[in-house]
Amino acid sequence: MLFPKFLSPSSTIGITAPSCGVGDDIPSFEKSLETLKKEYKVIETESVRNKGRVSTNSLKRAKELDELVTNKDVSMILCASGGDFLFDMLKYVNWDNIKKNSKWIVGYSDPTSLLYYITTTLDIATIYGVNAGSFDQTHLHKSLQNTLEIWKGNLLEQHSFSMYQKERVEGSDGYNLTEKVFWKTPNKKVSIKGRLIGGCLDSLKDIIGTPYDNTKQFIEKYKDDGIIWYFDIFARTAEETYLTLYQMQEAGWLKYCKGIIVGRVCFPKCFYEDFSYEKALTELFPDLPIIMDADIGHVPPKMTLINGAITEIKCENGKGVIKQQI
Repeated sequence: MLFPKFLSPSSTIGITAPSCGVGDDIPSFEKSLETLKKEYKVIETESVRNKGRVSTNSLKRAKELDELVTNKDVSMILCASGGDFLFDMLKYVNWDNIKKNSKWIVGYSDPTSLLYYITTTLDIATIYGVNAGSFDQTHLHKSLQNTLEIWKGNLLEQHSFSMYQKERVEGSDGYNLTEKVFWKTPNKKVSIKGRLIGGCLDSLKDIIGTPYDNTKQFIEKYKDDGIIWYFDIFARTAEETYLTLYQMQEAGWLKYCKGIIVGRVCFPKCFYEDFSYEKALTELFPDLPIIMDADIGHVPPKMTLINGAITEIKCENGKGVIKQQI
């Protein structure tokens, strides 16, 4: 596994929009840039501020990504936003250039497809957790402070937080922390260690069985480490979650799995009264350590995860800690 060089004070962050552009969130985006520019140089590709279903057509999105990949001054590439249609860009990406110019590529939600392929196929670590507009706070929450430290190579232990945001308040400066954090463990105490991989389940489902699915080769290569899967669920129902995970299992993705950690579902929904997200996981994986409602994914605060890193996760009595090493 290749781990790119971490950031230094003189580093340049390049922002591109492989899915949606910033669109109507430009004021928030500008505030986030103010934060990043306190420590780093920041450049943007042409389509970052565009509105619409995608920032631009799939070929141009791939070319704008390549601009930053081949730019020797850029140390990290940060995705502008999430969305739904990044997947159709992958056929135009210059993967050889990414291999020749390895650097951190960072994003979350729809950028999953890009990050996942880079790690599982090119064997280059990627970072999941934030997009370019995530730092729009005057006083950064501890989770975002941790993110900036990890970008510098300070792989600190990330401990579960005390409260989380159930509903966002428009115009607020900071998270609206109203709900108590409690990591659910159907198996009670959990302690697992292995090679971490995963992303947004809503995006991972599109990869299964396509030319961009090199999961079997990846898990075979790292079978001696064992695999820890993390899943960030945006809007999949409990039933859809079950079927997607079942498809992954049937496709051989869960071989060598040592445990599964799932974030809080952003838009939870269940059609059957006798079903739930917890049942979806425990019925499919009755013998695996499982953690649910963890501080990862769309619902803040959230931790920063390194795809491809050896990761140790411990959880007991609703509290958890994640430690990664490279």
